[in-house]
Amino acid sequence: MLAIISNALCRMTGRNGARVVVSRSFADFTPQATFDIKKCDLHRLEEGPPVKAELTREQGLQYYRTMQTVRRMELKADQLYKQKIIRGFCHLYDGQEACAAGIEAAINPSDHLITAYRAHGYTYTRGVSVKEILAELTGRRGGVAKGKGGSMHMYAPHFYGGNGIVGAQVPLGAGIALACQYQGNNQVCVTLYGDGAANQGQLFESYNMAALWKLPCIFICENNKYGMGTSVERAAASTDYYKRGDFIPGLRVDGMDVLCVREATQFAADHCRAGKGPIIMELQTYRYHGHSMSDPGVSYRTREEIQEVRSKSDPISMLKERMLSHNMASVEEFKEIDIEIRKQVEEATQFATSDPEPPLEELCNHIFSKNPPLEVRGTSPWSKLKSVS
Repeated sequence: MLAIISNALCRMTGRNGARVVVSRSFADFTPQATFDIKKCDLHRLEEGPPVKAELTREQGLQYYRTMQTVRRMELKADQLYKQKIIRGFCHLYDGQEACAAGIEAAINPSDHLITAYRAHGYTYTRGVSVKEILAELTGRRGGVAKGKGGSMHMYAPHFYGGNGIVGAQVPLGAGIALACQYQGNNQVCVTLYGDGAANQGQLFESYNMAALWKLPCIFICENNKYGMGTSVERAAASTDYYKRGDFIPGLRVDGMDVLCVREATQFAADHCRAGKGPIIMELQTYRYHGHSMSDPGVSYRTREEIQEVRSKSDPISMLKERMLSHNMASVEEFKEIDIEIRKQVEEATQFATSDPEPPLEELCNHIFSKNPPLEVRGTSPWSKLKSVS
């Protein structure tokens, strides 16, 4: 009976008359396939991640859904910012979705992750809903940080932000890895930063301590080619960011391929869990928007450059084409997922624009954890606010 239903005919009408298309059952699709992936460049490693990656149909659809959700969410944030509904700093992640999706696919929910201010994608992959993310961007009570964190300061269990100071999250990540080692829980900390932050002195201090103490820390440089408006070639004497750890092993990875990122991150996590100490990954990726919403993104690079990356290396299109070419999904199925995601983002937008803003009396709440209520001085000595944990 199920076979009869799944193979039911659906009629579609075109310009050349009516044609009948047969819908396909799950049994028609290839359940699993193996793909060739780009070999990683290695530093102080005899062997690297595999050059072939297995992908199940379920995994492929999940990765597609994750990346497409982040893409649609970021495009909606762009729209809301231009309507002046989102204000302040706002750094969008579209173009780099394979990094977040691939990393999350290779680590455990109990592992730890900390990143810089381009954090919306990781906030989503770490388990926060689109509704809570957009509500945080619009400064509403239903936001993940109750509307008081904004674009750069979102948090979740085992996710430590969202940090606004360039490079400052890297020593924090090393500290989280130290806690993992101290507690002996076999967990790792993924510590992310950009090519712009890679020249910060505090990174090298963190590398040194992590190497000395063999901390289970995966340092990941998301190299999107530009630190604000400065190309990596103009900012760094050496653009081999995966070699920057000197005595720390490193990998340079195709950050536009979710399978490359997944396999490399799995390799790095196994390295850390085996007690071999830290490892550095450089993900070669690309952002479609400017550095932030105040940057049009075309004064230091051409529109043709952006379009070329979109047409040749887009992470979502790459995964979709792989699955279609190996009969792992249908065009109609991807369209259904796209429609569902658009609806989800629109519903989240309705919430993010209608939910109330937090009242003034809650402004100073949650400064401290598990602390009795205390008075906090406002903008003037006679302006008193209360902080409740």
